[in-house]
Amino acid sequence: MGKEIGLPVGGMVMAECAQVGLMITGKAAMSHGMPNFIFVFYSNALASLILFPSSFLFHRSDRPPLTFSILCWFFLLGLLGCFAQIFGYAGIYYSSPTLGTAMLNLIPGLTFILAVAFRMEKLNLRNSSSQAKLLGTIVSIVGAFIVTFYKGPSLLRITSISSSLHPLLMLHSNWVAGGFLLAVDCMCASAWLIIQASVLKKFPAELTVVFYYCFFVTLQSGIVCLVMESDLSAWSFKPYVRLVAVLYSAVFGSAFQLGVSTWCLHRTGPVFVAMFKPLGFVVSVVIGVIFLGDTFYLGR
Repeated sequence: MGKEIGLPVGGMVMAECAQVGLMITGKAAMSHGMPNFIFVFYSNALASLILFPSSFLFHRSDRPPLTFSILCWFFLLGLLGCFAQIFGYAGIYYSSPTLGTAMLNLIPGLTFILAVAFRMEKLNLRNSSSQAKLLGTIVSIVGAFIVTFYKGPSLLRITSISSSLHPLLMLHSNWVAGGFLLAVDCMCASAWLIIQASVLKKFPAELTVVFYYCFFVTLQSGIVCLVMESDLSAWSFKPYVRLVAVLYSAVFGSAFQLGVSTWCLHRTGPVFVAMFKPLGFVVSVVIGVIFLGDTFYLGR
């Protein structure tokens, strides 16, 4: 029993740490002129290439048949993921990775609401577990409003070890607009977790699901890029921080982080996976204060 829960817990801790790095590198790439939708396209295209051989290698014997209905579910997962990533990176662009991870605290509450609505979770107000989950939902939603609209006194500031990235990460700061975009990201991500849990019951091959998800996000974001971006220089990998960010996003953000979280979701359910989102905020604050010279405020 300990091993059954220990592996998903360890996996989710690593996945959330990887996601914080993804937000920081994504912000750096966008601050150097790469549009968010092009960043999403490159990241998922490279992740698809990485996942293609491994997805078929690991599921050669137990992969269920791939039907048109399953492909439609993959397309829907990709569409939600595409919206979540585009809105999420836009929100980080207008705010900061710290706000991005703070707003992820919405996901446990929203996921719990959707899980109850789709009867994946039972809500019994006489049960202490249900009461705790309901209280956590209220706290997460109220907290998201606080970090977006209220800037309180400084709580913690340390002279950074290396603050060369800090001016870039604070460019184009508009926390209210960023908070709104990140809230849309969280709504899409919560719906994505619920649908992915349903898809994994029909098609229990985690890496194959992640591969098709990245593949469809690549197609969908590619269409957005063609419509929204006519400047060819936006597609360039220079300065090289753009290339580093795309490589990190593809390897650690998509292939690793999505693969691990999907494996955990298949074994524990969407609410368990969503519960680890607040951990990202803690990691982000530590990195921001120590390495990037951020000031930690009560609120935003």
